[in-house]
Amino acid sequence: MNKDTPEGDRIAKVLSRAGVASRREAERMIEEGRVSVNGKTITSPALNVTPEDKIVVDGKRIGEPEAPRMWLYHKPAGLVTSERDEKDRPTVFAALPETMPRVMSVGRLDINSEGLLILTNDGEIKRKLELPSTGWLRRYRVRINGSVSEARLDELRKGITVDGIHYQPMIVTFDRQQGANAWLTVSIREGKNREIRRTMEAIGVVVNRLIRVSYGPFQLGNLAQGEVEELKGRVVRDQLGLESRPTPQRTRKPSAKSKSGPPTGKNRRG
Repeated sequence: MNKDTPEGDRIAKVLSRAGVASRREAERMIEEGRVSVNGKTITSPALNVTPEDKIVVDGKRIGEPEAPRMWLYHKPAGLVTSERDEKDRPTVFAALPETMPRVMSVGRLDINSEGLLILTNDGEIKRKLELPSTGWLRRYRVRINGSVSEARLDELRKGITVDGIHYQPMIVTFDRQQGANAWLTVSIREGKNREIRRTMEAIGVVVNRLIRVSYGPFQLGNLAQGEVEELKGRVVRDQLGLESRPTPQRTRKPSAKSKSGPPTGKNRRG
């Protein structure tokens, strides 16, 4: 090892592995002066730390990194996926059981969207699952007002550009007409901001309900709204190609009681 190479790992990576925040968010916290090392506040992420260093975030010392863990959460409509909201709207994290450790969401669902939200205590898992190169398929049940022709849906299947933003081809199936509404199943790989809502508006229809039912191999199944379920360590390791390490047992606790959505299948883990 080169003597000029600092020992340990970059501080943002350590905070990410400890479940404090994603690496990018950890760098932002450092720049805001919320992190200290060995009693000294730092403002630059260009620092390597070792297990012997005392790291404090927002006045609390971080502990040893836990084994990587993941949870499936059925997000109800009306919650934002930000940890803090400038409009003081209710958040996903405030609705989780008090027994949950500090977690981060993988990707986002907007306030009006429902369904599967993956949570993790490990920033590296979050980064890996959100990388565009991962390309995991995300499947949604979509309810629109009115109806839409196959010709208009073909525009989405071929790929569409809206307001200068190009969206990759989607897999779209017309499921059924239900009174004044119609149900579609839509699968995408990019997950750009409000992608389905914006592309549906571009072909002349409005989405009035959006439910994510799967994210890659992880499925919502019959998990009730507001319920959270931890994946077994073996499933996490197998799906993400992680090393075999001791992982706490799965827990399943409801965080809120609310009405269940339309049928979404039975198998949660694909």
